[in-house]
Amino acid sequence: MAIDIKVPTVGESISEVTLLKWVKNTGEYVERDEVIAELESEKATFEVNAEKAGVLTTNVAEGDTLNIGDTIASIDDTAAKPEAAPEQAPTDKVPDEAKKPAPDPEKAKPAATPGNAGAPAVKATPVASAIIADKGVNPKDVTPSGFSGKIVKEDVLAALANPGRKAFVAGGELYSRNERAQKMTSLRKTISRRLVEAKNTTAMLTTFNEVNMKPIMDIRAKYKDKFKEAHGVGLGFMSFFAKACAVALAEWPSVNAYIDGDQILFHDYADISIAVSTPRGLTVPVIRNVESLSMAGVEKAVLDLAKKARDSKLTAEDLTGGTFTITNGGVFGSLISTPIINLPQSAILGMHNIVERPIAENGQVVIRPMMYIALSYDHRIVDGRESVSFLVRVKELLENPTLLLIQQDPIKTLLEL
Repeated sequence: MAIDIKVPTVGESISEVTLLKWVKNTGEYVERDEVIAELESEKATFEVNAEKAGVLTTNVAEGDTLNIGDTIASIDDTAAKPEAAPEQAPTDKVPDEAKKPAPDPEKAKPAATPGNAGAPAVKATPVASAIIADKGVNPKDVTPSGFSGKIVKEDVLAALANPGRKAFVAGGELYSRNERAQKMTSLRKTISRRLVEAKNTTAMLTTFNEVNMKPIMDIRAKYKDKFKEAHGVGLGFMSFFAKACAVALAEWPSVNAYIDGDQILFHDYADISIAVSTPRGLTVPVIRNVESLSMAGVEKAVLDLAKKARDSKLTAEDLTGGTFTITNGGVFGSLISTPIINLPQSAILGMHNIVERPIAENGQVVIRPMMYIALSYDHRIVDGRESVSFLVRVKELLENPTLLLIQQDPIKTLLEL
């Protein structure tokens, strides 16, 4: 008897999904509850499991758009499970592969490039890695065409054949005038719709400031090893920014509120969304109750959400309910930008690249690592005074990290000012 596998209900407002990929293929025997496919909705990706054990028959192709309840596959649960292949008897015959001389371990290493000391190994096949090392090719100049962004032999040979010139598509011809059409994913459609909606329905303005990052960088340099040893997670910039925003949000509640019909909905907690870039587009998972978390708690939450985003394991719950958003364009080299509000929220903080610049400090010109920060806000609910004061408070907390602990200047506290 064949059992139909249908698209499950994944949310009240979601009516269609996209089939990302088949984990199992037609003709394969699957066990009960084994993952057979990955689907993508407008909010998250999720897995489809086999309801019974049997032989799988797929009905739709990868990339197809499906409605909730559509049948995507069937499983013949009467089919016999194939017997495991018998173990091969020992033989004195040496396989042909084993007869080949062992590759030179030095040549098998990826080529070293300026500034990449300690960087992760290049994703390349062994043959491609050997050519890269032997010819001194910079992996950044090679366009990968292998599975999951892996560099293959043909990619390296193409880069060697055309030094200083690079085709848009691996294996493509130079001076090409080709065009390619690609269907938008459900996630990209949602991103497009929400960005246009934010621009059209909010009175969005942006205010800017700059932060001297030296105090935070000094703290990280001094304590990062002990912090990782104690908590099992690295000490990054995001925990400082998230905690600073949580303090400022409590002091300026309208920045942490949003409009709900003809009411303003205030939040007595800080659920901060963190913008994460993934191969399929921008996602914004939420860290709950940042005001109550420790620095290590924030870092662990960021690490967990980033891993889930990379592995396409984010759930709808991970992506909904944020009260404020932080986006870090600095990791891509952005110097300054105006981030777009993440509806229905009323404000978003943009972090940017850290650049050494001359500033005046105590009447002297000094070089300091500076970062521009930007707050985009909905002027319908957040006034100019509140937005500027919020950003100034964030700047104060970041430049004086001890304030994150007591939230008041010790001298002012002593003098009861």
